[in-house]
Amino acid sequence: MSYTPAADPGPPALRLASTGTLTRGLPVGEVLGVSTLAGARLIAGRSGLGRVVQRLNVMEVPDILAWVKPHELLLTTGYPLRGTPQPLDRLVADLDERGLAALAIKPGRYLEALPPEMIEQADRLGFPLILLPDDVGFDDILNQVLTDILNRQAAVLARTEEVHRALVQIVLCGGGLQEVVDEVAALLEVAVLVVDGEQRVVAGAGTDEQLRAVRELDAAHQRADRRAARGDHLVVPVMAGGFDHGRIVAYSPSGALHETDLGILERAATVAALVVTKQQAVAAVESKYRADFLRDVLAGRAGDDDRVVAHCAGFGWDLDRPAMVVVAELDGRPRGDGDGRARGAEERSAQERLAAAWTAAVRRHDRNAAVASFAHEVVAVIGATGDDAAALDAGPLQTMVKEAAAMFAEHHGVRRTFSTGVSRTVASTAALPEAYEQAVKAVRVGRQLHGDGARAHFDQLGVYRLLSLVSDPAELHAFVRETLGELAADDEPELADLRRTLHVLLETNLNVAETARRLHFHYNTLRYRIGKLERMLGPFTEDAHLRLNLTLALHVLRMRGI
Repeated sequence: MSYTPAADPGPPALRLASTGTLTRGLPVGEVLGVSTLAGARLIAGRSGLGRVVQRLNVMEVPDILAWVKPHELLLTTGYPLRGTPQPLDRLVADLDERGLAALAIKPGRYLEALPPEMIEQADRLGFPLILLPDDVGFDDILNQVLTDILNRQAAVLARTEEVHRALVQIVLCGGGLQEVVDEVAALLEVAVLVVDGEQRVVAGAGTDEQLRAVRELDAAHQRADRRAARGDHLVVPVMAGGFDHGRIVAYSPSGALHETDLGILERAATVAALVVTKQQAVAAVESKYRADFLRDVLAGRAGDDDRVVAHCAGFGWDLDRPAMVVVAELDGRPRGDGDGRARGAEERSAQERLAAAWTAAVRRHDRNAAVASFAHEVVAVIGATGDDAAALDAGPLQTMVKEAAAMFAEHHGVRRTFSTGVSRTVASTAALPEAYEQAVKAVRVGRQLHGDGARAHFDQLGVYRLLSLVSDPAELHAFVRETLGELAADDEPELADLRRTLHVLLETNLNVAETARRLHFHYNTLRYRIGKLERMLGPFTEDAHLRLNLTLALHVLRMRGI
């Protein structure tokens, strides 16, 4: 079969590489149109005319496979083919497997004709086989094709630079992602979508039907379904500072992607990363300003109620209503053998993720709540209704905490937890500093009582609120040792068992029968234990003050971290 360039129905579609990105160069169909190949004939592999030629090579030895590279047009006189160690149809398969664009052979002197099995194999694989005219030199082919490739790449670079300047100008004039996307869509005449790292669409240009198709293609790309990597769409990551900020996706229903599309999309992704980092910088400044003002409110130095309410309204916060303060604080420290700088970076990342998770969870339930991230905690002032202490165990507040925990675990990657403390309901902004102190106390005492991931309301702390006021843990340790004596030790099972008996006795107000039932002891066994405890601790069954001291000492032992 012969190939006539004029009869080719338009430029071939660009071929997608295995990574889903377009390659630069000349399709084999266009290479056959250069003047030096005017007498060339395509004898097999017509379906592969869209293969891209980026470089040329000459076959001089039979064992050429070790020297070829992807996207090469391989030229040969046929002489090396006489001594190839494998059949020629196998050679075609091996060249195709290595990504060659085409094989051009000058027959006659060393090879009379190509075997039929070689031609059939090339047709099956869509691997172009080209017969060269006798009167053309390899140097002429090399010079002209390489010149055309370089000219094409120069034109691509020139247009890409022009587009880049236009996109940067949009940003310099105050435009955002939507304006950048609109410009790219107009230049390429395609639908364009920008998706952030959380899979949310942040900008798009095109009809609703086209944007739905782009979303489906992007979802298939994320599932690594390479069958979805067709010539009708292109996905380019948006990267800045080593961070992945999402993707920009272009879609053409007709599959009419041109050679410059990849470069334009890459420049658009660079400009999009510039816009994203600018937005993040502005958001960081705004976030710090909001956090500083909320810190002033919770410290009682932001002014009178009217000023605070009016200022917060500008942030979208409604503090002119009954409210409570919720404090979320990371538990523990990141584990690992890295240096202090790495651990510090990990802690900052965890704090940012915690703030993002809590902000999203709070906004979902109370759009007018105030949320800010401080150095080591996230603070929210949310509207209060009903019994807030009970709501921590059931209701919207419990749902909010669970959603924040789920989002934090999903986005942070490593296993970290946070504890939550909730204040009483207050009726005015003047009472918020006290409510903040209550929430801080609740989160810290709650963690001491229940461990990491604790949730505590200030009203549920009881006597632990008083114990938490003791600033010197050594005083608490001394009180426990003086009151419980050898029962204060944790390393002996018998003493721990006696301490458990004492706890239940005090909890049941010295009801021997109830205590025996709870501990599954015989009545006489419990009587024996009570006698042993009184010999160790004193006559607590008769001394109410001693019982109070023993109860407090047992409470202190429950406070972890003391």
